Amino acid sequence: MKILFYFIVIVLFFAANVCSEQPHAKITMVQAVMCESIENFQPINPGVIFSISSGEVFCFSNFDPVLEKTHVLHKWYKKDRLIFTMPLTLSPPKWSSFSRVQIRDADKGPWRVEIHNTNDILLQTLRFSITD
Repeated sequence: MKILFYFIVIVLFFAANVCSEQPHAKITMVQAVMCESIENFQPINPGVIFSISSGEVFCFSNFDPVLEKTHVLHKWYKKDRLIFTMPLTLSPPKWSSFSRVQIRDADKGPWRVEIHNTNDILLQTLRFSITD
């Protein structure tokens, strides 16, 4: 009888742990580009060099499939210094997202955006420059 009791306790313990584990969100990034603007959730004028006169730069990312609601991060760096991080929510079945930065004369030079998943694993790095 004691053995049966311990067996049931062990089974319940493992069942509770398995049920409480959250599966990792499954996403596949199919596109990531820097661009001048976004229209109808599509990147307009993708590139790697952007003029100050454009006023802003966008980071566009597209995911398909997205199996469950999850998040990604767009981390914006100027000359290897983190400027800001933009958390973005993705929802099934597929999702496009973007973040942007307004640019001024002081922002000339090399930039990059790192796209990370919810576990802070780097998915892609996009490098670009701001010029006159």
